[in-house]
This record gives sequence, structure tokens and C-alpha cells, in this order.
Amino acid sequence: MKITPVQKQTRAGQRTRFKAFVVVGDGDGHVGLGVKCAKEVATAIRGAIILAKLSVVPVRRGYWGNKIGKPHTVPCKVTGKCGSVTVRMVPAPRGSGIVAARVPKKVLQFAGIEDVFTSSRGSTKTLGNFVKATFDCLMKTYGFLTPDFWRETRFIKTLFQEYTDLLARPKGLTYGFLTPDFWRETRFIKTPFQEYTDLLARPKGLVIEAPAEKIEA
Repeated sequence: MKITPVQKQTRAGQRTRFKAFVVVGDGDGHVGLGVKCAKEVATAIRGAIILAKLSVVPVRRGYWGNKIGKPHTVPCKVTGKCGSVTVRMVPAPRGSGIVAARVPKKVLQFAGIEDVFTSSRGSTKTLGNFVKATFDCLMKTYGFLTPDFWRETRFIKTLFQEYTDLLARPKGLTYGFLTPDFWRETRFIKTPFQEYTDLLARPKGLVIEAPAEKIEA
């Protein structure tokens, strides 16, 4: 988009560097913006291209009026801002073209927008803020959920709604009684004392000998 020199005041004097603004896009709903500052122009451009490719975002497109053919304009009115610059985009009918200044027109072409009306306010002479405001405007196209993006709503009853009849009963009535349908099957397990009751009930002095095994010759 543009290469501009920037300066920084140091003890040794003014240090000049070059700032590059690069926009990339496929003309089919994807655009990216990169800004890089370096001592040399080639280094700044190379770095800006890399950053622009890393910041590619999808751009949502829509229709003006009937949904005939491919999407050609922005889906709704969107506004982007950077610094003092404000850019506003309005959907336009097919065939209107891109009604915009030179800077945002290039960005919109890279994004694949064919028809749109734009208006800008602020210090648009500052190209960096003008480009960033346009890019911010395109990023917000997916921020507005139109009805075609709505999901089917499933209404689930809350606990208060589900048990309204139970809560509406008189306060003095208790619900501590379990009906048979709430009963669980009871399994009775003998304790060691119950299992060896006969053994423990024998006299203490009685010695029990095990039966001798018969040995067959």
C-alpha cells in the first residue's frame, strides 16, 4: 500500500527507519493486513508480507435485495475505527461498484467485495489509520449474527418449572414416606458372629477332633 519513513530522536541524532503497509487477499472473501518497520525498505516489505499472511481473516459477503447469484456486497451496515479515522460501509445494489476512496478501494478489491457504499470521517490523510479502519470494518462483518446463523433453540424446563406441582402443595405436608416403587431390593449378609453362632455356642472345654480319614489298603 505505502512505504513511509519514520524518525526517532536519539542522543546521536535522528534515526530514520521505513514503515511498510501491505495488504494481501485472494479476492474471494479473505484479506490480511501487515505493518512492519525496519532500517531497510526490502526488510520492511518482506516482514509486512509475512505479517499480512499471518493475519488473514474471512470476510462475510451478502446481498442487496433478492438473493440471486453470488454474494456481491457486505451483509449489513458495518463501521470500523482506528485513531481518528472512522469508516462506514453500506450494502449497495448489484452494478454500483465500489464507491470509496483510493485506499479502502484496494482493500475491498482484495477482499472480493464488488458493490458497496462507503463514508469516512477523521484524518484520512493518515494512510496507516485509514487502512486499519477499513480492515477493522471488514473484520466486523462476521460480528453481526443474522437469522441464517441462528441455531434452533431448545427450551429446557428448569427445576422449579418441572416440579411446580410438588412445590405448590401445602407447606405443612411432609414427603418423608417412601412408597414401594421407591424401595430397593434388600440383601441380608450374615455377620461373622451370625455365621459361626453354632461354633461359638459350644462349651469352652469341648475339643472337636476332625474325623480321621480312612486309608484303603
